Amino acid sequence: MRPTETSSNIRPLKPTDAASDSNWNTPLRSDAFDLTDEEKIERIEKHVREIMLTLGLDMTDDSLNGTPKRVAKMYVKEVFSGLNPKTRPHARLFENKYKYREMLVEKEITFYSHCEHHLVPIYGRAHVAYFSNGKVIGLSKINRIVQYYAKRPQVQERLTVQIGKELESILQTEDVGVVIDANHMCVAMRGVGDTNSKTGTAYFNGKFREEKVKGEFLNFINS
Repeated sequence: MRPTETSSNIRPLKPTDAASDSNWNTPLRSDAFDLTDEEKIERIEKHVREIMLTLGLDMTDDSLNGTPKRVAKMYVKEVFSGLNPKTRPHARLFENKYKYREMLVEKEITFYSHCEHHLVPIYGRAHVAYFSNGKVIGLSKINRIVQYYAKRPQVQERLTVQIGKELESILQTEDVGVVIDANHMCVAMRGVGDTNSKTGTAYFNGKFREEKVKGEFLNFINS
């Protein structure tokens, strides 16, 4: 097998496991959205500045002075913007007027996320497939759904399930498959320091739990 191939030996996350107690939801406090984005940026900026000062950095240096605000804006407006439900993609569905009944695969979707344990990057590729239940979704919306759930502190297993469950909800079908392979900088740049390993996760439901269909999906990915 080629090194870039995704193997069918990946242990899939079972839909029943994912949905049993809503563990696939990102853990958020009940007051998570009481503050405006501007208020969050102001608070985070102060804390980042304090961290940098504690590390001994000279915050009067013109290269460092603006860093706390830049980091705060990046967290709220960019890399963690998927925490805000206001940024959730509004997916428009279309009638499957062509009567296309085969598998639709959107592969090699690039994403960037952050490990929730160390807040360092996770980056990789998502591969998504589904069978139409009479409706189809615009292809770009699949990418946006992946990005929405990636732009928050994450673990890869949860990200995989969230994408799958969101597509099931939108498309009103259980026939959804998701495979993710990703690099974790918490493994590469700290701790064990392994720059070669990748992590693979999969979510298969409906028809994708059949070995023949699952194999067809993986062949699409690896072709």
